[in-house]
This record gives sequence, structure tokens and C-alpha cells, in this order.
Amino acid sequence: MHSCVLGGGVIGVTTAYQLLMAGHEVTLIDAQDNVAQMTSLGNGAQLSYSYVAPLADASIWSKWPQYLFSPKSPLTFKPQLDVSQWSWLAQFLSASNTKRARKTSLQLLTLAQLSQAQILTLMQQEQLNFQHKVSGKLVMLSDQASVDSAATQIAFQAQYGCEQSILNMDACLRLEPALTHAQHRWLAGVYTPGEAVGDCAEFCQSLMEAMLQSTRFQFLSNSQVIGVEKKANRLSAVKLRQINGTQKFVADNFIIALGVESVTLARHLGFKIPIYPLKGYSITVPVTGATSDAAPHISITDLSQKIVYARLGDQLRIAGRVEIVGNDLSIEPKTIAELVVATQDLFPNSGDLSDVSFLSPWAGMRPATPTGVPIIGQSPVRNVYLNVGHGALGWTLACGSAALLRNLICGESPAIDATPFSFK
Repeated sequence: MHSCVLGGGVIGVTTAYQLLMAGHEVTLIDAQDNVAQMTSLGNGAQLSYSYVAPLADASIWSKWPQYLFSPKSPLTFKPQLDVSQWSWLAQFLSASNTKRARKTSLQLLTLAQLSQAQILTLMQQEQLNFQHKVSGKLVMLSDQASVDSAATQIAFQAQYGCEQSILNMDACLRLEPALTHAQHRWLAGVYTPGEAVGDCAEFCQSLMEAMLQSTRFQFLSNSQVIGVEKKANRLSAVKLRQINGTQKFVADNFIIALGVESVTLARHLGFKIPIYPLKGYSITVPVTGATSDAAPHISITDLSQKIVYARLGDQLRIAGRVEIVGNDLSIEPKTIAELVVATQDLFPNSGDLSDVSFLSPWAGMRPATPTGVPIIGQSPVRNVYLNVGHGALGWTLACGSAALLRNLICGESPAIDATPFSFK
């Protein structure tokens, strides 16, 4: 069986690995010259297996005026003359209620727990270097309403094995002294001891090096999918634009893992995927020995600002914002400056923030479904499968999603119920 995985981000790379382990001949195809060069390159680095509350919840209704009109809003909406944007937004708002959010949270928790188990298994099987560390996480809460909401979410998730607690600021400071400078900003924090961090791009590159040891694996870089050949509801070939011209590529199965670009390919195949890009940004601050303890060692999420801070060895990754602005990958200097200012406010001595060019500014398009639940499994085309729509949780959910898709493609008993993730 020859399986062709389209997309070299963390979703595609982990899918390729699972199918290779299942005995398939595997070809991984990507438009870039290496894996993990787009959305997987500079993401927030947090592996949040327990804190998976979706963006679409009931609180969105009270926060919507702030999101639309406040200049300090962590969410930006730029209306487009684009039916897909308005259709996605309508479905997103429809899903923004307590009942649907609870259902989504449970589905994501189940997949996240599978993913946590899978990445540990994978690390036992392969020698991977990606700065993985189980550092724990604090989600910082700035007002009583947020504390009350978090308490409700913690009680709900505790029924499903999540170990979390709300700590007062004294307890937060004992865990992470680097918070001292900005302690006045918060009332409390949600502490999850089992959360981890890791460099997603390094993980992908390390895993691909392991796959390249197999004669059943190949990577076609600089190969952009520009068309398809379809016969009798089967994808017979994809057309690729490469450096030296175009090529048709034939396989038995095709797996779409192209992030936001999956929407275009699905359209070529005659069906629609309800995905829209949620743009995010990051910077990466070098942490020297002199400033090591001034930068947090525990992962920090500033919930009100939607900014995350993750320590990766001698670097601090800062990522944030949600922008519903279409497929605009430009890196806005104003937004990067906001991340710099936020870091200076919270952790002023964490590193040299004076020259943005040394901070690896990045922007990426997180492919999100309206509910936040990814789509994993068979597409309407007989030999085409989907692993798409993970939003801001792609790094967290990747290993579990890949394992689940392998089960479905290979006719194995799924480790979890695959029904919530099926294409509808």
C-alpha cells in the first residue's frame, strides 16, 4: 500500500510516521524545502493536554464588543468579501454556547490524552531532540469572572482524569518567581502539573530524519499541489509544480494535511471543508545565563491577552493573538511590537528585546473548524483521507490524530471513538 501524505507540517509528518510504522510505502509532499516551515515553525510550543477549552464558548457573546472595538483586543476581525469567512463565523457563533463547548471540550480532551500517550511512546521508539520538557503550566486569571469560569471548567474536566487546581498568587509565585514583577495584574492561576513544552519544528525535522532511514519513505520537497485527476470518485493522481516543471504523482491513498490550504484541494475534489485561518504571531527571545531566572521555567498563559510564554531551553517563545483576516501572512510590525511590550511588562529582564530582528518574528495560519474539533478520517472521495482543522492545538493533538487516522486507514480498532472527528 502506497500512501501519499500532502502537507509537511506537524500533522502531516506524524501521519506519515504512523503509516510508515503500519508497513505502508509513504511519500510526504510539501511546497517548502523542508518540513515544518509554515504554521508549525513558530507556534506557541505548549503541549496543553488538559487545558483545551475551545475558543467557541458562551463567553464570546459578552466579550464580542471588546473584540470588535477595543484597540487592545487580543482578537481582530477584518470583514472580507468572502462567503467562506461569513459562513465560518456564523457556524462559530452558533457553536458558542455552554452545551456545545462542553461537548467540544470532552472530545478534545479525549484526543489530547491519546496524543500525550502517543508522543511518549514515540519518544521511546525514536531518538528525538526537540527540547521536550514536562514543566507544568499556569494559566493566569485577571478577574473574578475568569476565576469562576475556570473553577467550573476544572470541575468538569476532573471527571475525565485532569489534574488541575486554582492557586492564589502567593502559591503561583512560589511555583514561578519570574511572575513577581507583574503579580499585581492577576488574582489567581490555574495550575496543571502534567503539561509540557517542545519545539514543534525541531520535532518534525527530527522525526523526518528517523523516517528517512527507511527505504519505504521519501520526501518530495518544493512540490506544490496545483491540480488533481479524479476518476469514479477516486483520486488517481495529484499534479505537482516543482522547481524543474510539473509532475503527476500516483498513489493508492492520499491524506490531506495541508492546513488552511486543505480547503482549496478539497474544492478541486468536489467537497467543502469548514476551515478558516486564525492568524497568530510569535517571537522567540534568547535567554542568557544572566537572565535565566528572570524568564519563566513554567509555561505561562496570560488568558486576558491570549498570549502564551513557553521556555525552550535557552529561549523563551512568546505567541499570541487571534486574527480573522483571511489568508494574509504578512507580519505586522505593530503586532510584533505588542508581543515585545507584553513580554517587557511581565518579564522585563528575561532577555534582550531591543532588536526585533533577533527575535525571529513569525506569523502563521491556524486552520480552525467553527467548533474547534478537527476532522480526521475518510473524505467523500473514496481513497482520500483528512487530518485537518486543529486550530491552535495542532502541536498538542498531532500525535493522537495521526494514530487515530492510521487506525481508520488500516482497519484497526481505534483507541478512542472516532465518530466526533468524522467528516460531516
